[in-house]
Amino acid sequence: MKNSHYDLIVVGTGFASSFFLKKYLAKVNADQKVLVLERGHFYPHAERLKVKRGEQSDFQQYEEPWEQAIQNVNTKKRWPFTTGYGGCSNCWWGCTPRFMPSDFKMKSLFGIGEDWPVDYDDLDPYYDEAETLMSVSGPEETPFPRKGKYPLPAHEFSIVDKILHKTYGNQYISQPTARASRAANGRNRCMTASTCDTCPVNAKFTIENANLGVYEDQRVELVYGAQVYSLEIQNDVVKKVLYVLEGKEYQASAEVIALGANPFFNTNILLNAGDKNPLTGRGFGEQLGMQVLIYLDQMKNVGGSTWVNANGYMLYDGAHRKDFAACLMEVSNAPYYLRMERGKWLNIASFRLLFEDLPLHNNYISNSAANKLVPTVHFTERSEYTMKAIENMKKALPGILSCLPVEKLKYLDPFPNEGHIIGGTRMSKDPKLGVVDQHLIHHQYRNLFVLGAGAFTTFSASNPTLTLSALSLYAADKAF
Repeated sequence: MKNSHYDLIVVGTGFASSFFLKKYLAKVNADQKVLVLERGHFYPHAERLKVKRGEQSDFQQYEEPWEQAIQNVNTKKRWPFTTGYGGCSNCWWGCTPRFMPSDFKMKSLFGIGEDWPVDYDDLDPYYDEAETLMSVSGPEETPFPRKGKYPLPAHEFSIVDKILHKTYGNQYISQPTARASRAANGRNRCMTASTCDTCPVNAKFTIENANLGVYEDQRVELVYGAQVYSLEIQNDVVKKVLYVLEGKEYQASAEVIALGANPFFNTNILLNAGDKNPLTGRGFGEQLGMQVLIYLDQMKNVGGSTWVNANGYMLYDGAHRKDFAACLMEVSNAPYYLRMERGKWLNIASFRLLFEDLPLHNNYISNSAANKLVPTVHFTERSEYTMKAIENMKKALPGILSCLPVEKLKYLDPFPNEGHIIGGTRMSKDPKLGVVDQHLIHHQYRNLFVLGAGAFTTFSASNPTLTLSALSLYAADKAF
């Protein structure tokens, strides 16, 4: 380390940390000293592509399989994530819909869960800022309130998309996405390769290609390979961050600390530090996703210009959320969804149906006595609220799709993961109902931010990355 003491220490370099730092650095003085501790290393996109093609790369030594980074008690449930510079921006698929205003007021509107301590209007300008930083492609009309245009134009509809959009208007839209619809800001146009985890043409936003400027800033010192596992706390003030680097123990002190790792590691750090909040690590999870294949009668589904071409909101919002969960439709344009019948290869459409879930106490993250660096993940159940939504969807979907020449619907089994880790350090106004406040500051340790989707009070059906990025911008803007 270059300094004995810092103004700010940030853990991680993913979405939460990077967007928080972007806003923080814009607000503070030029003499600030910031230390960033990254668990992994820099693994360039070009080298990831080599490996994707079956070639060898010296950077493979820095790849940490997620299965080895956590102890996963329920092996049927998967939790893929990426460590290293950029975090999960290296493996995400670039879907960036906003939450609906109702997602923040589930208890007030539907009697479900708890209301967030922030609402849609609070985040609206930060949504816009995050969309600009990501160069999001999106439509002019959306089911959620939005002022102005997206930075890049919407992706093109397929034939099926055009029919559904004509029928349902802004309840069926081109998906807002960080997969570029045209070349911009050093990124190429999406080529619909459907290998978005490692985009072959660098069309997807990542921290590496973002040009955010935060890790090049002279005020920032970045240390790779620093596995943060705990905090030193005195009189409810966090004094030091404890980490392992190349097998040796280190400490770093700062005025303010921001945990920006994923919910597994943020929770592990808090628990190892002695956090006694009974909700720390509790109520984590993610949405439930399943695929439906739509066999079309004498109609080819062609066109479209990205992997998830559209989002359908016909089963998302409404009074039904008092009884069962919202469902967001992700309309796949992947080339591997073909109909294996002669002359009917393209007579098919594929929808991924994403259902919100509830933070259940029996799903939790704990630390491990055997290895302080490895959190233990206990996921045991889905809510009845979610399972009822699946039943309702199967009743309602044939009517919704009646504008198409449907031969039959084939429902596939739910996926073992959605690539989203949500909850475990939820936000709340009342300290008895959560771990952090509306600015993502720990209720007890007031110089500690706990960033990311772990802070979500409830689980929207919408993809979480845009919202967690907007929350980081909001937290840094309001706190400094």
